[in-house]
Amino acid sequence: MSKLIIQIPCFNEEKTIAITLAELPRKVKGFDEVEWLIIDDGCTDDTVRVARENGVDHVVSFTKNHGLAKGFMAGLDACLQLGADVIVNTDADNQYQAADIPKLVDPVLSGRADIVVGARPIADIEHFSMMKKVLQRIGSWVVRIASKTGVEDVTSGFRAMSRDAAMRMNVFNEYTYTLETIIQAGQKNMAIISVPIGTNEDLRPSRLLKSIPSYIRKSIFTIGRFFVVYKPFRFFIFLGSILFLCGFLIGARFLLYYISGSGAGHIQSLILASVLLGIGLQTMLVAFLADLLSVNRRLLEDIQYRAKKLDYAQGNAKRSDNQKSVE
Repeated sequence: MSKLIIQIPCFNEEKTIAITLAELPRKVKGFDEVEWLIIDDGCTDDTVRVARENGVDHVVSFTKNHGLAKGFMAGLDACLQLGADVIVNTDADNQYQAADIPKLVDPVLSGRADIVVGARPIADIEHFSMMKKVLQRIGSWVVRIASKTGVEDVTSGFRAMSRDAAMRMNVFNEYTYTLETIIQAGQKNMAIISVPIGTNEDLRPSRLLKSIPSYIRKSIFTIGRFFVVYKPFRFFIFLGSILFLCGFLIGARFLLYYISGSGAGHIQSLILASVLLGIGLQTMLVAFLADLLSVNRRLLEDIQYRAKKLDYAQGNAKRSDNQKSVE
């Protein structure tokens, strides 16, 4: 028995969730079961009631809003506990065409990919402003470099992943899961590919893109944090080297003035050079400590992965026993 679970993070989506669910398939080639799950991220409207009336199988509820990233991870955990072999994530605003789900899961089923990301035709989406299209392109380029993957549309939430890939996911960022999961996949040598997908008309404005300046600021902070978490040695060595080099050049400048006999008027340069050299050296030392912490994090993630595999195996055994007792 193979199971596909389609999960949908929701926050006050009563006006769009019925439209989204109406498009979802109940049968997908390669799967014996297809189930739907929504994450109630502290909804204060009738999202859950509307979802249940429209056939959703499972609901994961938060008492207050935790944000998209937390909701996404809670959905993955629930899907694994429910015995999912493949998980598809989509949005509650019906942005993505559900008819593309078979295309999305096919590389996972065939063993060609651990994660598949749906690539939207960004240039052809009419309700995307020119600025947003440019930012999407730049952001995707930066994340491709950081993750060493070829994902074309890194902010797409329409994606499929294998059970094993879902077990390896950990999202630390509270803003969005889209960028971090791709970078993690690249760092963990998972096979991640893109497939072209279609999009539907815009039913509501994006809640992540409240304003262009806010989006740019949060994206820069998010990507910068990824380098600190996933490339700590390279990040701190680079930063420390820049500071140390600046201090060295300023100190060399002071020495030139001092040798020429006019160093008395440049004592401030000597002080600044000393400060920069000290900070640069300390930052480079931090790089080694951060690298040790990174190794420890990877070991903990490996332990967590093994624990999830054990939990899944035990849960799968219980589900099999229950099914036999029913028969």
